[in-house]
Amino acid sequence: MMRDKEKAAKLKALELTLDKLEKSYGKGVVMKLGDKVVEDIDSIPTGSVGLDTVLGVGGYPRGRVVEIYGPESSGKTTLSIHAIAEVQKQGGIAAFIDAEHAFDSSYAANLGVNIDDLLISQPDNGEQALEIADHLISSGAVDLVIIDSVAALTPKSEIEGEMGDSKMGLHARLMSQALRKLTATINKTGCTLMFINQLRMKIGVMFGNPETTTGGNALKFYSSVRLDIRRIGAIKNGEDIIGNRTRVKV
Repeated sequence: MMRDKEKAAKLKALELTLDKLEKSYGKGVVMKLGDKVVEDIDSIPTGSVGLDTVLGVGGYPRGRVVEIYGPESSGKTTLSIHAIAEVQKQGGIAAFIDAEHAFDSSYAANLGVNIDDLLISQPDNGEQALEIADHLISSGAVDLVIIDSVAALTPKSEIEGEMGDSKMGLHARLMSQALRKLTATINKTGCTLMFINQLRMKIGVMFGNPETTTGGNALKFYSSVRLDIRRIGAIKNGEDIIGNRTRVKV
């Protein structure tokens, strides 16, 4: 009998606490998992049926962080441009933040992108690029934001400093701070944030894989999907190379 009274008192205290939290932060801020209907994860097709199948949800999950990384000329940007084309086919809006200042609009158009409807930005530094991404995502109107690339998100203090100045950890700190802020926003708006990243070699690694991605460990931690893309061969028509064969590891 005493246990029943204690349980009832605890449930009453919990109910009062939940009411207080809902008044402060809005309805549904804390709930029982059984109270919420589990919905299927919405996705953006990758442009490859095989890759859509392997990802398990039919493409890139909406409201999540995606990282595409690999060596130079492996097809990272091509894969991201296909995602833009797929978003536009669904009637959505995509934005491309070109930190490398190397976006080829003709190539994108050949891959099926409607250039007239594509939002593009070529920021001056890393902080500006991430602020632009934050504003676009917060608007709730954009379905996909692509940042090309993490390596090109140079901190403002590094750009303004002298050529030989040591700026240890600035890039990683910038990425960590930005992702802490952006993750909550993309989850609320359902926008997919895609980072294109490059590979670097760790110095002095004798055993194990010497490859690593730029921007520290934050992006690895916050990414729901990480795609490792590699070029494994050429597609030839006689002696002419007409394409590349690539392998994507999820």
